Amino acid sequence: MSQWKCAVYVVIIIWSTACGLNKNSQTQGPPTIVRTEATGVRASIVQKLKELDHKPVEERIALYKKLKKDSLDVYNFENEDELTMYGYGFLWEDKVDEAFAIFQLIVDEFGSANSYDSLAEAYLKKGNKEASLANYERSLAMNPDNFNAEDQIALIKYPEIKPLKPSEKFHKIYTAEAYKADLDQLGKSLLKIHPNALKFISQKDFNNNVEIAKSQITDKTTFGEFSYICNKIIASVYCSHTGMGGFYPEHEMLPNSRFFPIQTRWIGDQMYVIDPLNNSAKVKAKDEILAINGIPVATIIDKIYQHIPAQGYVKTTKNHVFNKFSSSMLPYALGLPETYSITVKGCKNPIVLHKAEKPLGPYWDYLKYCPNLLCIEYMDDKKTALMTIESFNYYSWNNLQVFIDFIDKNFKDIEAKGIKNLIIDVRYNGGGSQSAAIHLLKYLVDKPFTYYSKADFSGKVGKIEGEELIYPFTNGYKGKVLFLIDGIGNSTTGHFMSLVKTMKLGIIIGEELGSNQFCSAGSTTCRLKNTKLSYYVANNTHISTATSLPDEKGILPDHYIHQSIDDVVNRKDVVKEFALGLLK
Repeated sequence: MSQWKCAVYVVIIIWSTACGLNKNSQTQGPPTIVRTEATGVRASIVQKLKELDHKPVEERIALYKKLKKDSLDVYNFENEDELTMYGYGFLWEDKVDEAFAIFQLIVDEFGSANSYDSLAEAYLKKGNKEASLANYERSLAMNPDNFNAEDQIALIKYPEIKPLKPSEKFHKIYTAEAYKADLDQLGKSLLKIHPNALKFISQKDFNNNVEIAKSQITDKTTFGEFSYICNKIIASVYCSHTGMGGFYPEHEMLPNSRFFPIQTRWIGDQMYVIDPLNNSAKVKAKDEILAINGIPVATIIDKIYQHIPAQGYVKTTKNHVFNKFSSSMLPYALGLPETYSITVKGCKNPIVLHKAEKPLGPYWDYLKYCPNLLCIEYMDDKKTALMTIESFNYYSWNNLQVFIDFIDKNFKDIEAKGIKNLIIDVRYNGGGSQSAAIHLLKYLVDKPFTYYSKADFSGKVGKIEGEELIYPFTNGYKGKVLFLIDGIGNSTTGHFMSLVKTMKLGIIIGEELGSNQFCSAGSTTCRLKNTKLSYYVANNTHISTATSLPDEKGILPDHYIHQSIDDVVNRKDVVKEFALGLLK
């Protein structure tokens, strides 16, 4: 899988795990192009091909070629990325022959380094290592920066050489010169690739961050420590689409004995124990921790938050990320100590904790039950429905029709049942495609609107879906609407909620959203030359038409609702309860 595709795959699968049980996507994804007669926007050829998914792949390819010959002005044939993801959809479902056929089509149509990389992967899946090697070598010759091809070539040629395990990588030490060269590469790549790298930080301050990081390098710096240093530089561009895969890489390489051995929760400006684990004889749930190893917890949190990527200056996202990874973030922030002692409110002396017996976390604070990401619940009052939208991750090259069918069916049922109050819960929603968000909005608005004020990315041809005037459905919902939001809500969720906010579509309840109308989206996968550390950099810009809202803040609720420590321990959904109470 080449660098771009690896970025999308990692963001959709790995980053989505970081946003809630493999549910959500934090990538804008390959833009979907649709046709409208009013604007002449060209339709997605992949959407057309998916109409024949029940037919042999040869028929779909024949249709592609026929339409390209006869209907070039109707369908968009320049979007290699979307066609590539269509092929990978088959590959991820182990439909190797179908994926192979699509990748061969892409090679014939585009002949890019990326296309040969895809074909090589399909050959490898088919067990043809010789053909796979030839295509990987051709891809690498066309793009010397394609480190995925470089790795695959090495694996094919030298299968006896095994990559380092995360635990082995943690202790590995590189030379100071190698670390510093990689830090320079990291800084330069962020500024080169990210279209808005200096939107929230000055060039001087960014360069200073790189120099400070280099000054922290010694001859004893381990890869684990270096990884944490890199996180701070990446987080300084204030972009939720730019990072190292959540905190998963650092979490997975941390030795068992180094984990902070109790589960904590940061609420407001206080840290509480929520699960003492194997330290139950020393502390109990709801104990407030004032200091760890003699350092005030507020000081530790401030340091950790400098290493957590988020959109603009939004802190609610950082709260959620820390609470999920507290048992691994605390060790890195404290310098990876061998032992931990805590100062607990009401206790005179510090408490020395037992070491962790196993890896801890990530901790899932999941209050809802919606196994399919899309759920609806009708309340006992017969007048209220709660619609859960935990993801907009539905694309034309994959499963957009699933989202459309869910929304259409349930709005039809809502109308038939005479529902007067609709609660739309987008908490935990890490984003996805504009296609899904637009389809939902068309049931909620009562006048035409435009979704994007700007959509800028490499290789763009004409307008994409969302830049044209969009008309509401004639059978749209006419009742009262409430929206539930949180700091996890990211990417497309910010676009969606920014339009909800500016078009005054309903009452917003919860905490500051993790995103807004401004989004540096997409992803380019990069890797440092010496340490081989991988990271992902946003490579495009998508802005909704809600441009009157501030870029540095998330969408703000009309009613701020927060959990107390008692609510957390008792797993009480106070946001949902407030919404239902407001309706009563």
